[in-house]
Amino acid sequence: MPIFKNNLRITKLVTDFITFASIIYLSMRVIAKKILREFWEKQTDAEGQLKTWFKEASKAKWTSPKSEFPKASILKSGRVIFNICGNKYRLIVQINYQRSWVFIRFIGTHEEYDKIDADKI
Repeated sequence: MPIFKNNLRITKLVTDFITFASIIYLSMRVIAKKILREFWEKQTDAEGQLKTWFKEASKAKWTSPKSEFPKASILKSGRVIFNICGNKYRLIVQINYQRSWVFIRFIGTHEEYDKIDADKI
């Protein structure tokens, strides 16, 4: 009987660990918030929406961001474009879904966005 009790304890520990790991490791890690912060310090009207985007992205467990951001555009390269402040600004990210990483590739005005190649930046 003691072996059975130990198995239950081990099962509980494993279950607790998996639950903890899914909370910690499956939520997206946005790299790097500093880029967003530097942008909103210059474009103060974008601060609120960028902070909200960062908060939502950081707790997301995406297989696709379209579920939370239906106006996001997903490019052939897999990069995702988010409209900020009613499309006044554009945020381009590369998402590694397997590792739950979001890499910020570009944040700028719509005019600046028109001058770049979103698939290659």
